[in-house]
Amino acid sequence: MIRKITSLYRQAYQGLPSQAWILFSVLLINAAGMMVLFFLSLYLTKQLGFTVTQAGRSISIFGIGSLAGAFLGGWLSDKIGSTNVQKLSLLLSGILYIWLGQLRSLWSIGLTIFVLAAASGLLYPANSTSMARICPPEITTKGFALNRLANNIGATIGPAVGGFLALRNYGLLFWVDGLTCLAAVILFTLIWKRPEQHLRTKTKDKIGSSRSPWRDTPFLLLLPMVVIWGCVFIQLFATFPLYMREVYGLAENRIGQLIMINTLLIVGLEMLLIHWIGKRSLTCFIAVSFFLTGLGFALMPFGRGFLYAALTVAVWTFGEMLSMPLLGSLIASRAGPKSMGRYMGLFSFAFSLSMIVGPVLGTSVYGRFGPTTLWLGCGVTGCFLYVAFSLLSRNLAAEEKKE
Repeated sequence: MIRKITSLYRQAYQGLPSQAWILFSVLLINAAGMMVLFFLSLYLTKQLGFTVTQAGRSISIFGIGSLAGAFLGGWLSDKIGSTNVQKLSLLLSGILYIWLGQLRSLWSIGLTIFVLAAASGLLYPANSTSMARICPPEITTKGFALNRLANNIGATIGPAVGGFLALRNYGLLFWVDGLTCLAAVILFTLIWKRPEQHLRTKTKDKIGSSRSPWRDTPFLLLLPMVVIWGCVFIQLFATFPLYMREVYGLAENRIGQLIMINTLLIVGLEMLLIHWIGKRSLTCFIAVSFFLTGLGFALMPFGRGFLYAALTVAVWTFGEMLSMPLLGSLIASRAGPKSMGRYMGLFSFAFSLSMIVGPVLGTSVYGRFGPTTLWLGCGVTGCFLYVAFSLLSRNLAAEEKKE
């Protein structure tokens, strides 16, 4: 039994080029180093004496900067190369994290947070572009799943280490974040020896080989769906903890355990799930992923208790596991050597936009109409996205037949 399970995992990770693991390591270090953002509101209020409103505005500035970075990172990846953009992002982020820890005035902190967010935001579309370029088309989805694995492991490590450092000295957060980014850029430069190879250029030329994303109508129609889906998913951070505390009566540590279930499912099952999907229809599973995300949240008003909450978490987690890597792979398949960065930049931009809109929209509905309306609304939204994407996928299938 153990041998069989080991064999399944070996097969799931098989075929990924060595460069994919370098990209995984870079993203893991960056995600683990996001501890400053996690504790930023506490730092600004407890250490520097700013109000909660002022701290909230500073975090909103980070979201706006991330939008700029996502768009710019994609554009620069096509101009100067995605590996160069990643090095630039890590270098600037390292310097700016350390600099941010030395500032005390609100305006200088706000300005630095914006520039830092933009610099940090460069990394994600550039990393995705590199992953799409170095992975053969048949394993691109695995490459994107590997990226998500790095993000989830890093997001688990970062707050844990950050909490330990914050108890001793908040200033350590900025130094550790900064130095890990600088160490990552040095490591990246030393071990990334070969120039980027775009394996898609070795395959049959396709419709999207030289097309601008701005002229790709199906892709432009997909972007609003990504934003809407992201607004649903981001409730995990915006209103889900509040609901679990107020309605389910779960303490903070139990809510944390629910989030841990999400992480464990992703780390343990996502690569196996992507391997199982293999060459099956991506569009079919993407449509299902939208539905499952909405369903997971919509189920919450119909039960109580930790175990039932864990069930709902499992449902939307499977939606999350299917959506992000499959969407990335689908978008990569539409891009060519000269436009991959812009495609990935707009994809990152759409999700970043949902991180700004989603919390505001979710908390407004939660406060004005009640949580049940919000969760059922998430379910209806998931059904809408399922239908909308299913209709869009017919257009995508028609294009494939023309190739």
